Amino acid sequence: MTTIATDEVDYTPAPLDRDARFYVAGHRGMVGSAIVRKLEAEGFTDVVGATSAELDLRDRDAVFAWFDRTRPVHVALAAAKVGGIMANATAPVDFLSDNLRIQVNVLDAALQHGVERLIFLGSSCIYPKLADQPITEDALLTGHLEPTNDAYAIAKIAGILHVQAARRQHGKAWISAMPTNLYGPNDNFSPTGSHVLPALIRRYDEAARAGAESVTNWGTGTPRRELLHVDDLAAAVLHLLEHHDGPQQVNVGTGTDVTIAEVAAAVAKVTGFEGHTEWDTSKPDGTPQKLLDVSQLADAGWTASTSLEDGLRATYEWYLEHRDHLRG
Repeated sequence: MTTIATDEVDYTPAPLDRDARFYVAGHRGMVGSAIVRKLEAEGFTDVVGATSAELDLRDRDAVFAWFDRTRPVHVALAAAKVGGIMANATAPVDFLSDNLRIQVNVLDAALQHGVERLIFLGSSCIYPKLADQPITEDALLTGHLEPTNDAYAIAKIAGILHVQAARRQHGKAWISAMPTNLYGPNDNFSPTGSHVLPALIRRYDEAARAGAESVTNWGTGTPRRELLHVDDLAAAVLHLLEHHDGPQQVNVGTGTDVTIAEVAAAVAKVTGFEGHTEWDTSKPDGTPQKLLDVSQLADAGWTASTSLEDGLRATYEWYLEHRDHLRG
């Protein structure tokens, strides 16, 4: 349903010029900073970004002026307002409005200034709550969204269609990628605004240090989640830019999933928490399962390489190094 049959883009994927200016929107965030690390490791010499204090991506005039000054050749649109179940459920207007404005401003400015290659990053929450598992790209808009994050999902769906429209109307070689649940360095470990894995890391670490007898988590622990280390996503982003082109969004994940209870047990182990875990079943579970079909990504020649055990250990080590300076 999302593939536009009249895609007129004439482009053959090839290695990107390492000296061309590459703008990473959201370069300080978890995803953006991982992309910057990957690009620099791969020899890109002119990677640019702007902090939110330097450039409010919701300000259209400011975004256009910034593109006019910097003239990027390639763009990775990783900037977004993100959060977990509580944040999405309590502030849907913010998630819809902020993300729509960020996307429209960056994509329109990129179009006006002739950006050659662009990748738009969304989220697996774009798919229906009860989509068949594993979820293929064709599942988009075939059913009702998960109500706890539907506003964010709608914004990201609009971004996919915006990229497709730029391809159809202007022949732009732009693509979209939809990563599964991400974790890693520079994640948001806020107790109220974070996603499940960083929230669990903080909760279990604090419980272990306090000598608590128990930890209480939301829901039943039975929903299944696919977890991808952000450095793997960054590698996939560059791979897709250099090896893939097409109007349909590409799923980015591992192709395997675990229950929230299994994730909690793994986090308890790595943090050294020796108490027991309780589940508050009065709180929402969210989508019962979100496992992505990653066959299109595999066909493009890429698969994830970081195991959950290794990724979780590395993320906890990063958390310990930065724990005293993280947002409350």
